[in-house]
This record gives sequence, C-alpha cells and structure tokens, in this order.
Amino acid sequence: MDSQNLDTRRSEWEATTLRKTLQKSPERRDDFQTLSGLPVERLYTPADLADGDYMDALGVPGQFPFTRGIQPTMYRGRFWTMRQYAGYATAAESNRRYRYLLEQGQTGLSVAFDLPTQIGYDADHSLAEGEVGKVGVSICSLADMEMLLDKIPLDKVSVSMTINAPAAILLAMVIAVAKKQGVEPAKLRGTVQNDILKEYIARGTYIFPPAPSMRLITDLFRYCKDHVPHWNTISISGYHIREAGSTAVQEVAFTFANAIAYVQAALDAGLDVDEFAGQISFFFNAHNHLLEEVAKYRAARRLWARLMHGRFGARDPRSWQLRFHTQTAGSTLTARQPENNVVRVTLQALAAVLGGTQSLHTNSRDEALALPTEDAVQIALRTQQIIAYESGVADTIDPLAGSYFVEHLTDEIERGAQTYLEKIEALGGALRAIERGYIQQEIQDAAYRAQRAIEAGEQVVVGVNQFAGSEEPPVGILRVDETVQAEQVARVCRIRQSRNQERAAALLARLEEAARAPDAPLLPLFVECVENYVTLGEMCGALRRVFGEYRPEASI
Repeated sequence: MDSQNLDTRRSEWEATTLRKTLQKSPERRDDFQTLSGLPVERLYTPADLADGDYMDALGVPGQFPFTRGIQPTMYRGRFWTMRQYAGYATAAESNRRYRYLLEQGQTGLSVAFDLPTQIGYDADHSLAEGEVGKVGVSICSLADMEMLLDKIPLDKVSVSMTINAPAAILLAMVIAVAKKQGVEPAKLRGTVQNDILKEYIARGTYIFPPAPSMRLITDLFRYCKDHVPHWNTISISGYHIREAGSTAVQEVAFTFANAIAYVQAALDAGLDVDEFAGQISFFFNAHNHLLEEVAKYRAARRLWARLMHGRFGARDPRSWQLRFHTQTAGSTLTARQPENNVVRVTLQALAAVLGGTQSLHTNSRDEALALPTEDAVQIALRTQQIIAYESGVADTIDPLAGSYFVEHLTDEIERGAQTYLEKIEALGGALRAIERGYIQQEIQDAAYRAQRAIEAGEQVVVGVNQFAGSEEPPVGILRVDETVQAEQVARVCRIRQSRNQERAAALLARLEEAARAPDAPLLPLFVECVENYVTLGEMCGALRRVFGEYRPEASI
C-alpha cells in the first residue's frame, strides 16, 4: 500500500471506527509516553518509519550497522552468558556462593567488591570501619583473590569484576591467580568495569583525578592488547547513569560520550583504534518499559557502529561491534511486596534478551531489603534459564524487528542520543561537560521528573503507590556477620607479617617512582607487587602520594 492510500485509510478509520469508540469509552489518559518521555501514539504504521535504505538502517545480523545483532546466528548458536553479580563478607564466603551458582547453571562470575576495596583501602584502614564485606567481598591482597577463585577454573569460567579506580590492580591479582593455576594470561576471559568517568557523574567510587585515572585506563588497554587479548579492558557503564535517574536516551548518550573520551585518550596515548576497540565492552540497564528498552539496545548498536566507523575510522568490523552486558534495574525494586520484583525482573530480562545482550544479570527479589539470599538468587537465575529454554524468544534473531513502534522508537532514541552527543561535543567533550556539571544536572532533572510522576500517581508502582494492600514483615534476610571485619583485619595483618618485607618495600618504591614518570607502564609492576603480597591499600597509597585524590569541588 502506498503512503497516500495508507493516509487515506488511516483518516477513514479515525473518522469512523475510532471516533465511535472514543465517544463510548475515552482512553485512559490524554497523552501516553515512554519512561523517557518519548511520545507514544495510539497506532504506528509504515508511515512512522524513517526514510532510508533497509540495509543502511537495519542490515543483517553480524554485519554493519549491527542493529539486528553482532553475531550472525545470535542465540541460535549459544545463549548469552548468564551471570549473577555476587560477593559479600570474606573471600571464602563469596567463593562458596560462586560455586553454588556455577552448580545451578550460571555460566560466568560477576564479582561485587565492598566499598573499601572499591576506593583502594585495606580492611584495617580507619576509613574502612563498618564497611568491610557489607556491599561486596573484601579483597586486600593476592591471598584473598586466591581464596575467592579457589577451585574455579579460570581457563573455562569468565570473570567480570565491578571495579573502577583500582581496576588494574584487581586484574593483576586475577592474572597472578591464573598463573598459579597454570593458566596462561592469554587464555583468560572476563571484564573489568574500569569506567572512571561515570564514577564522577553518578556513582562516586573514584580515587584519583581524571588525568591519572585515564592514564591507568589506557595503560590497561595497552597491557591487555599484548598479554590478555581475550579480556574486556573496560565495561563502559550506562547502568549506573540510569540508576541515578537518567532516561533511556540519556543513558545511551552519556555512556557514549564517556566512550568517545576513552577512545580518544587511547589514540592520544599512541594506540591504534583497531588494537584496542575490540576489547571495549558496555554495561546497560534493563528498565521497566519493555519496548523502549529493546529499541534502546538496537539504537545503541547502530550508533556505536557509526561512531567507530565514521568518527574514528576503525577498519576491523570487530571494532564496530557493541558488545554489552545487561543488568536488570535495581532502582525499580521495591521493599514493599518484594515478591512483585520477580515479575519486574522477568520483564526486564526479557527486554535485554529481545534486544540482543551478550551477558545478563537478573536481580533478586529481596535486594531492596538486603544482600540476596541463596533462594532469591536461584529464582533470579532460573528466570534467565526459563527465558532461554522455554520462552522461544531466543530461537530467531531480533524477533521484534519490523514492529512499526519498535523501529520508530529505535530511530527516536538514536536521534535523541546523537543530539546530546553534539551538545557535549560543543561543551568540549565528556570531561569538560562533567566539570561544568552539565551531565549531572541533566540526570538530576530527569530523576526529579520521574519521582514527581510517581508521587503524583501519574506513574504507577504496583504495591507502592497503588494496590498497596497489607504489609507482612520480611523474613529470611541475609545479614553479614559483624565479626567479618575483625577476621579480615587479622588476615591482612598476617599477610603483611609473613611476606618478604624488604621486597615489598622496594616494590612500592619502584611503583611510586614509575607513577611519577608519565609514560612508564604500571600494570607489569602491579602484577609483580601482588605476586609478592603487596596489598591493594599499599599500592593505592603509593599512587595517592603521586596522583593526589579527586575532590568534586576542585577544578579538573
């Protein structure tokens, strides 16, 4: 049907069938929107699709622009990696949880670190008081990492680590453990988040100012290119940007603004784009609006391919591919009626799969209350397995392609993200935009609008602002034993006493000296330090003495 006939038929429908229905039964509200505020019309037709060649806009899976997926067979070849983000208390406790999850069918580890580890302090530091093992596992030295990965075959299981400021040090520990297992670093597979810019924007677990932080990132790029070629050197996170309150469009835009800064930093450090781009990965949120989320992933794949090909001149098709991990939205979990979270997580996970994720974590129903119990984690993992093996959505590639609404949303999200990127470019790039508070303010404004909509009842949260019912007190909450800190402090003290002290002191002096030399590689020294049981806090302390610490109120 040509566009003129389509317009005529639609006008006739609106004047007759639709008009009569609306007179009898008005729609639920005057305007419909996605969670990001994109308008949702009552009906989409081919007239709502952007003009353009099919192959240019969508193409086929495994080929530029990768809108329909980065693999030619997608999940018909193999399912996404099923990860469960886990870690708490001591390395021994976390290792028990990891082995339990692997026995339940998990296919990759995802490590959560406690706050002291994330900001580079050992368990016995005064600033670690009360935080050891609380929101993740405490890792102070190679001895802890050895225990964390005990009996986990690193040549078969990929390891993802949510760690940023001290990411290179934690990777050095994994490399050292692999060597002890007899696994060559070249065989390791995994990811370090290593995304410091979003820490300045949305999360806050930074240590050093931006310039030395970017140096650590590009140093890790260079080292892995030569020694750990299958490791994802960075997982550029939109997840935390979305958790801070951004829209889907902002999530894509601000994530890519940071990504552009990382790519440019690596180029400025002398790396060729095709030497490192294939080891870049991303981390996105799966929020509540199923169709908007599917469109978001498709738009992100296409936009990234165009950026890498057009802006940065990458020649290797692998450099154009957006490879990403997804986690369901923690910010949507409710402490009231927590069983409802199982349904929320299912829909969010389904969106991630329909959108073509490479890796997925499903949140547990009780995470709005505490760290998840084993029962809750098992249900979260079973959610992925049921989607994979029972739903049928993994049997064909990009199953929602061709939906007029999904294709329209894909175009709109890409267009909106591109507009933001142009604004950030005009401000001088991501670092300058962060310095001026532009990105932070945009997220805060979006978060405020979303909260106002919930408080006004315009956005329904089932069990919270509607259908609340009666509340039963939660049972079976996991609590971290308060003795964990004392045990970990004693452990790190024993490690320091038992190692070669002269060797440790000499290595720390060499590390500090190397940090003062702008072009000196640091990761080989990190590996040597951890192999001699120099602690995380000691290494970060040496770097602090050279790099200083970032303070938000200070100019960059």
